[in-house]
Amino acid sequence: MASFLKDVSKFYGTGEKNGTGQTLDEFLKEYDPYRYKTPSCTTDAVIFAYEGERCETIEGLKILLIKRGNHPSIGFWALPGGFIELEENLEDTARRELMEETGIEGLVMEQLAAYGDFDRDPRARVITTAYMAMVRLEDVKVRAGDDAADAMWCEMELRETALEETKLKEKKEEGGEVRIYRLILKNKERAFETEAWVKCTAKGEGGLIREEKFTVVRQGRTASDYAAIIVQGLLKIKERMRKS
Repeated sequence: MASFLKDVSKFYGTGEKNGTGQTLDEFLKEYDPYRYKTPSCTTDAVIFAYEGERCETIEGLKILLIKRGNHPSIGFWALPGGFIELEENLEDTARRELMEETGIEGLVMEQLAAYGDFDRDPRARVITTAYMAMVRLEDVKVRAGDDAADAMWCEMELRETALEETKLKEKKEEGGEVRIYRLILKNKERAFETEAWVKCTAKGEGGLIREEKFTVVRQGRTASDYAAIIVQGLLKIKERMRKS
């Protein structure tokens, strides 16, 4: 088949042929992109909001959630997001989906993490890239759209507890540290409250390279692994505030 890209000029390398005697053009003409099963890709947006003039602590921060209007996890609360278009950059997908589902646009967005456990979505093998942003609550207006049945800001409370205190049957990995975060989400006007538990397994504390994995162990009324993504974003914001 023809190349996925119209312009392949920057991919010729040294111009030599490969081990089977093919030029780049010949290689691309015969290349089968469906030789391997390919996963679907999505983006999700972690939008934090603060009230007042400045944000100096994660206490009081709110998170923007949308209510799933379709399967899977119908009726549960999720982050704004969706599938990428074939010729669309990831950050553009994050902004487009945020605008379509909540009406918010024009934000500075930072890539937070990729979540790709094979069992995170029953529809297909779906890998998501999470982006985060911070806004002043008074500066944005939210309206639910696209496949979002509803949208709302939730207050957040983050509590850390030792693994031993939770009575969860989770094992510590050798050389690693395990913490459990309890994420409480509330919206008083909607009489909404739910609690999710997120396990953080960390290795390499104090080193130049640090391995962290955030996993949902109690879901509450949050969909998929979104509680883990929120906790990871909150901790990153908290660490930056501490350093500044």
